[in-house]
Amino acid sequence: MKKFIETLKNCWKVEDLRMRLLITILFVAIYRFGSFVVLPGINPANLEKLQQQTAGGLMSLLDMFSGGAFSYASIFALGIMPYISASIVMQLVAIAVPSFQKMQREGESGRKKIMQYTRYLTVAILLFQAPSYLMNLKMQSPGALASGLSWSEFMIPATIILAAGSMFILWLGERITDKGVGNGISLIIMIGIIARLPQAFFQEVGSRFTAITGGGLVMFIAEILILYAVVCAAILLVQGTRKLPVQYAKKLVGNTQYGGARQYIPLKLFAANVMPIIFA
Repeated sequence: MKKFIETLKNCWKVEDLRMRLLITILFVAIYRFGSFVVLPGINPANLEKLQQQTAGGLMSLLDMFSGGAFSYASIFALGIMPYISASIVMQLVAIAVPSFQKMQREGESGRKKIMQYTRYLTVAILLFQAPSYLMNLKMQSPGALASGLSWSEFMIPATIILAAGSMFILWLGERITDKGVGNGISLIIMIGIIARLPQAFFQEVGSRFTAITGGGLVMFIAEILILYAVVCAAILLVQGTRKLPVQYAKKLVGNTQYGGARQYIPLKLFAANVMPIIFA
């Protein structure tokens, strides 16, 4: 812990790193603020059924990735997942379509073209997902719409707002990558996941200490130890490598002998990481 604090102090002393950290914190704060801004025309007090739907199953995963914005009918309700879906589709297209394979081999210019096509595809996905989300909202919470406003009048502007919200999150992620600490999209996904961690922690503490049966403090400590073991195992799997030995032939240059040393090629045990899960 002491070493971690010293590292943060050293980062803060470097002007460039300090500015990048401040910019990242600012963009993350904007993202979290937008997650609590409810769609215009929606009464947040009447979203109980939608929140019950997102308490478990597939909907809970969508709500987790959006940091709770999905269950609160926020302007960021669709989150960054449409862009992730578009990126996966573009990766598959780049394997199957020769013209996109050629773009990949063009270097930076080809990467920019593929990124532009990915953004266009993201907008197309949003124009399908946003009305689907609103139809689900209508079925789960028909009384959520403000009085005097019909769903037909609400659908078009709400679809535009949801699509614009997701594209704004994408823009924030790209700015974090360029001007912040990097990996902006991954950072936004992580922030969305851990945003509800403090609330879940205090709920678990309250449930354990108020329960008549179930172990109380002992069971809570056991849960913390299991969570710690899972985190350690995940780190070991991500960082784990397999060293493939490479034997270089000996070479004689003048009176000096070169080579003959035994080195290793480190290959990650799980190079795909969580991509198969995201793809599924």
